[in-house]
Amino acid sequence: MQEELRSCVPELEEELGRPGPALVAEAADWPGDVVVLGAGGKTGAGIASMARRALDAAGRGDVQVLAVSRWTDARGRDGLGKLGVRTVVADLSDPAAVDALPDAAVVIHLVGAKFGTASAPEQAWMTNTVLPAFVARRYRASRTVALSTGNVYGMTAPVTGGSRESDEPRPVGDYAVTCRGREQVFTHAARTASTPVALIRLNYAVEPRYGVLADLARTLLAGQPVDLGAGAVNVVWQRYANEVVLRSVLHAATPEPFVLNLTGPETAGVRALATRLAHHLDVVPEFTGQEPVTSLLADATHCHTLFGYPDHTLGQLIELQARWITGGGELWDKPTKFERRDGAF
Repeated sequence: MQEELRSCVPELEEELGRPGPALVAEAADWPGDVVVLGAGGKTGAGIASMARRALDAAGRGDVQVLAVSRWTDARGRDGLGKLGVRTVVADLSDPAAVDALPDAAVVIHLVGAKFGTASAPEQAWMTNTVLPAFVARRYRASRTVALSTGNVYGMTAPVTGGSRESDEPRPVGDYAVTCRGREQVFTHAARTASTPVALIRLNYAVEPRYGVLADLARTLLAGQPVDLGAGAVNVVWQRYANEVVLRSVLHAATPEPFVLNLTGPETAGVRALATRLAHHLDVVPEFTGQEPVTSLLADATHCHTLFGYPDHTLGQLIELQARWITGGGELWDKPTKFERRDGAF
């Protein structure tokens, strides 16, 4: 697959939705239909298609996968439909629309607002905290996996290995605070309505069109200096992240939610990442800013113990990113702003 993913979007999307054998085995035990909320976002298509393919491989053609979004992206919607995923158009900020959604035994909650929330914090509060309350009420009896973020943690020194699931959250800024609010809404559902819940704290999933490595590669090829303000980061292959989200279905728990850090095993210095990318891109890196003593980092040891290590190493991800961008592969105009330390996105 490394050699195939040069600049071909269909092959990339095929890989991002590929279920591994462990997921196929677990999908056989899913209790019923799966609804993916926010399926029109960056990760939604991969997760919805992976769920469908896992169920098909497990012989569970009786289980539907429903992908819910406003669906402004007709190509994405059509692609899922061809795979056998049922798409549903809904504005999830409307409680009546949420109440009208089809029943499902499994909920994958991917809805979130990050970029632009510094200038419109009310949008973050509505999308990240109020909207989940509508979902929790509608699907109180469903196994619910809610995507969260490592931004709910505070900064830590790289030598600590990053924040663990047992650490007290210390969110900074409206985005992180409202994501913590989303966690608390689903925690309330787990404790008061016996909703089985899994909270997945993801930081910096990458694939060639989007993510920290794509941001760095674009900066390097533009001849611009790389900002060292983030210090160090964790990154993880998007296909692995998609699979962990789905494999968390059977780990959803009540009255206390299952909480999981989802990222790669390495603590990667931004300077080192940029230098390695620059080597593959045949450019000379330049840098700006100072490397801080702390960074936003997560320890995903528990994730790797449960689900194994990511199927792409950091070195492979760097090489893949370089081949993709030099081969003219599609890039999304969605910078991660990973260098921000003030929580303003």
